[in-house]
Amino acid sequence: MDETVAEFIKRTILKIPMTEMMTILKAWDFLPENQLQTVNFRQRKESLVQDLVLLCESKRASLRDAALLDIIYTQFHRHQKVWDVFQMSKEPGEDVDLFDMERFKSSFEKILRRALKNVTVSFRDAEENAVWIRIAWGTQYRKPNQYKPVYVVYYSQTPYAFTSFCHLKSNAPLLSQKFETHNSTMPLQETLELDMHMDSRIIHENRIEKERVQRVTQETFGDYPQPRLEFAQYKLETKFKSDFHGGILAERKEPLRCLIKFSSPHLLEALKSLAPAGIADAPLSPLLTCIPNKGMNYFKIRDK
Repeated sequence: MDETVAEFIKRTILKIPMTEMMTILKAWDFLPENQLQTVNFRQRKESLVQDLVLLCESKRASLRDAALLDIIYTQFHRHQKVWDVFQMSKEPGEDVDLFDMERFKSSFEKILRRALKNVTVSFRDAEENAVWIRIAWGTQYRKPNQYKPVYVVYYSQTPYAFTSFCHLKSNAPLLSQKFETHNSTMPLQETLELDMHMDSRIIHENRIEKERVQRVTQETFGDYPQPRLEFAQYKLETKFKSDFHGGILAERKEPLRCLIKFSSPHLLEALKSLAPAGIADAPLSPLLTCIPNKGMNYFKIRDK
């Protein structure tokens, strides 16, 4: 196995949380289950990764195998990506039917390689007639960078495609320009016929909810700049409560104590931006929104 492939697999496995390790490795289906059973999954992660890489070396894992593992990891953590949504349109009167996914993959890769020599393209079929495409870009003089790929999720029965952030701006148009298709009476075309553009309806998705969040945020914080504050501190003292009887904590008479501190160069503006950014629900907790009204940034919270 090539050293670059071994390093690629090592880095990918290091990203996988221990709680998901076995699930993702089984989904990868590269290492047989009887080999996985010989691995000690309770050892330190660095040692575990080394053992798994050695097994991959014994099976002569290829770059394609390593890329497939990366796709599976990304599928499990797709919520961590920022996705753009494109809708493919067709010419008036054009009758486009569902096409052969295998022929699509072959032609998609051929067209990308025609436009850019140094590129690695990998595919993985998913549920609901979707295909995941992983593209590692290179340049005219450099091999593809396997650590900054772009992912495309395409649903063959819909006109929509989802693309992750592309680090190489010069290559982004290759994805956003066109997609191939064919219908029942015409062969798969080597020219790219379907222009892709942002669907205006998707841009305004959840418009009513966004307007509500904006309204609630303005009612809470106002439409003026917030006072500058760099931190807020909360001391919590509470008795342990549980539906289960018994246990050391349930018998504890002293309250549980903890200290929570929020800090930011401009804390109130940061809190004001949470709901509009989709990071928190609106309205925010009164424990956070009361800071300007009370003129305090030290709070002690006790049981009533």
